[in-house]
Amino acid sequence: MAFWVQIGSLVVIIMSAAVRGRVEKELSPECREFLYRGTPPTGLEHHYLQFICQRYNKKARYVTLYNTEDHIPIYSAYIFKRSDGEKCVDVPWMYEPQLSTSSDTDEMQPFPRGYMHMNFEDAQAVLDDYTNAILYERGTLNPDEHQDEPDDKASTYTLTNVVPMVPNLNNRVWNKQEHIIRQRLNNYCHGTAYIVTGVTTSGKMIRRENMKRIAVPTYLWSAYCCANYDHNTPYNERYRFPSFAHYGLNEEENNGVMEMSVQKLEEFLKKTTFVNQNFQIFAGDCVPPASEV
Repeated sequence: MAFWVQIGSLVVIIMSAAVRGRVEKELSPECREFLYRGTPPTGLEHHYLQFICQRYNKKARYVTLYNTEDHIPIYSAYIFKRSDGEKCVDVPWMYEPQLSTSSDTDEMQPFPRGYMHMNFEDAQAVLDDYTNAILYERGTLNPDEHQDEPDDKASTYTLTNVVPMVPNLNNRVWNKQEHIIRQRLNNYCHGTAYIVTGVTTSGKMIRRENMKRIAVPTYLWSAYCCANYDHNTPYNERYRFPSFAHYGLNEEENNGVMEMSVQKLEEFLKKTTFVNQNFQIFAGDCVPPASEV
């Protein structure tokens, strides 16, 4: 009997390892390619934060740092793809099997019908969490407008890339800024553009059946890094390279986004969220090593 118990325990351990193969404390090389110089933002170390190498249709698409207690992403980091801004259509919302359910896949999957979501809602948001959240909409950190290939666009529709946003910010203010950034990088970034988009929280939660389910962001922020850019860029855009940033208040009444240097954004976030004093979004402040200049 003891022998079979040991074998059963071994199977559970092996299955768990398979399930969590793409959810790691340390990122794999294939997912570091979405980060400037292969380095994630520093100063964000907590036991409930997990990296997700977001995989779709047999390929890594971007990286998310996910909060398994608040059930929202802290940030998503991705490579900007030049595009015409067309939205993806007819893509079902997906979840991340790696986080909390027995599965033989390390790729995001469409939500199953019925109550199967009960098997994995302990560590991530599910569709029911947003059903009655009438004050908020699902806002993506890595937007499909910043991707080009259909599969890259489709991969943005996972709830591990989503935070609750008020309609005014989601549909007007933030969406407009995503459009501005797309045009700016389309026109003046000659090389790879790395973008990190994240949130700050302050304890406000969306509840479902009297349970605290999803943290509501106080601010959304975003920063890009394009070390290889057009040095003949017009002056009114030139100072926004090689890197720039912005943030917006997640309230219906807001004054739009605030644009600033990445360093100014880092200073702001050190005062408003749980990052430590070593917090840095881009390695070396997006200044390429001399050998790459």
